[in-house]
Amino acid sequence: MIPDGTSQVEDTVRAVLRDVLALSEDRVAAFHATTELFGALPELDSMAVAGVLTELEDRLGIVIDDDEVDGEMLETFGALTRFAAGKALI
Repeated sequence: MIPDGTSQVEDTVRAVLRDVLALSEDRVAAFHATTELFGALPELDSMAVAGVLTELEDRLGIVIDDDEVDGEMLETFGALTRFAAGKALI
């Protein structure tokens, strides 16, 4: 069962990636759960990660602790969306 609000969180993650990384709307719209992010998108370097996380915090009204940030949560679009939904939909 998909929790209520998951599609809104996914839309927000897409918008953040588009805005922070300056990706095209079409490119981000094509992302699916297994689309690789960190290490696969040249735009998503370590400096951009900070921007993405800060913008997710602002737009979703969440707090992301440094100890929660790891390679797995940034590995794929699905992993990042699940992480954000887990924070926003509690």
